[in-house]
Amino acid sequence: MLSTLTSFTSFTPFKNDRGALRRDALASLVVFLVALPLCVGVAVASGVPAELGLITGIVGGLVVGALPGSTFQVSGPAAGLTVLVFEAVKEFGLGALGVIVLATGVLQLALGALRFGRWFRAISVAVVQGMLAGIGLVLVLGQLYTMAGARQPGSGLAKIAGLPGLVADAVTDRGRLTACAVGVGTIAVLVLWRRLPAKARLVPAPLVAVAAATAVTAAAGLDIAHVEVKGLTDAIQPPGLNDLTSLGSVTVLGTVLAFTLIASAESLFSAAAVDRMHQGPRTHYDKELLAQGVGNTVCGALGALPMTAVIVRSAANVQAGAKTSLSRVLHGVWLLIFAVALPAAIGVIPLAALAGVLVHAGCKLVPVKEIGPLWREHRGEALVLAATAIAIVTTSMFEGVVLGLLLAVVKTAWEVSHVHVETHELTGGRLVVTITGNATFLRLPRLLETLEALPQNRPVELDLSEVRHLDHACRTALEGWAAQRGEVGVREPRLISAGRG
Repeated sequence: MLSTLTSFTSFTPFKNDRGALRRDALASLVVFLVALPLCVGVAVASGVPAELGLITGIVGGLVVGALPGSTFQVSGPAAGLTVLVFEAVKEFGLGALGVIVLATGVLQLALGALRFGRWFRAISVAVVQGMLAGIGLVLVLGQLYTMAGARQPGSGLAKIAGLPGLVADAVTDRGRLTACAVGVGTIAVLVLWRRLPAKARLVPAPLVAVAAATAVTAAAGLDIAHVEVKGLTDAIQPPGLNDLTSLGSVTVLGTVLAFTLIASAESLFSAAAVDRMHQGPRTHYDKELLAQGVGNTVCGALGALPMTAVIVRSAANVQAGAKTSLSRVLHGVWLLIFAVALPAAIGVIPLAALAGVLVHAGCKLVPVKEIGPLWREHRGEALVLAATAIAIVTTSMFEGVVLGLLLAVVKTAWEVSHVHVETHELTGGRLVVTITGNATFLRLPRLLETLEALPQNRPVELDLSEVRHLDHACRTALEGWAAQRGEVGVREPRLISAGRG
């Protein structure tokens, strides 16, 4: 642990190379243009002031960007945590958000110092995909209401049930129909932008979509809701002593654990994906978890949104030709300059445009293309994915993730506990029952059914020599079955015979 912390604090991220500096500066501008609308959009969708999203983006650049772990991935507020943040703010209040994020950062620091970073890679991919799919579905459902200028219901089921009424209101109400048109137009730009020539696509699609929607709204004088702006310094609200006492609540601690699990898993899975995009230094997972912990601790102290490493911004950084960590630090500088010098520019952005950006982002979180092949090749994994996503939509984020993890463990235990039972007849009418594989309680019903179906008047020899694992439940059940048969002979390390003479 000490060696991890020492190397963590002695990191020098930048190279003295003019060519690399130029590429990093250009890449940082691209990342800044991608991050700007997403930071604002995630904050608004989370039910907090827009400036808090910018603060998290700034900390992700200036603080996390300068720390070791991953060279190219970029951190900031993520769509994957939007639903959880919204629920936390609604239940505990905005003041408690800083405490929750601060506790998340401290817990990540502890996990990173204890070298737990690598173990997050052991989380079932199906659970992570199901988690992201559930988040995406809830995000899409919620932002459809925002796009229509309506108040979104509290639960996922209520959002689904309210869709027919939302559509009817949008069609009959001119104001809501106008807002929907702006949102749908934003989504159309995002979808069509990928089909343009590569030179045109140098400008990030989210920036173009939001800028176009803002320009059209202003030029046409459309009367729709815009982002509310308070100012960067006014938005910073460090948690007070009264807020810290909320950590004594079991519900709040459960939310902290959910934040930690989801933020850490998303960051480290993002790191694995980013590593496949370049030939540079690989991610050190423990150091990256420490870096995320530092970032969330700072964000919590400022009362801002939680952060994760974000694949969209990270991919933009790699594709823009970044050479060192300087690019992600500079993107934080540009965000800071924008937030300080041009805060009023945020206030002209229509909420419907940001909702459109997040609807598009939410759809991308649902792994539609992977579901078919996953169902054909690994049906159990597909079921875990679907169950996790459905549970998140119908209950809550924390309960859905816990259910997914439990299902993944049960599925693995079921697949590992393969037991094969063969019965052979020897001369004199003696039966030999050979059991091979891993005999666990999950396979006990089938095992006992096979043994109980044997003829009662025949001597039986039970051969356990090929059993790789025999748990306590199976051993107890086999000994009980043998005792019911009559005489019992036990030869260590196996139960060898049972039968009536």
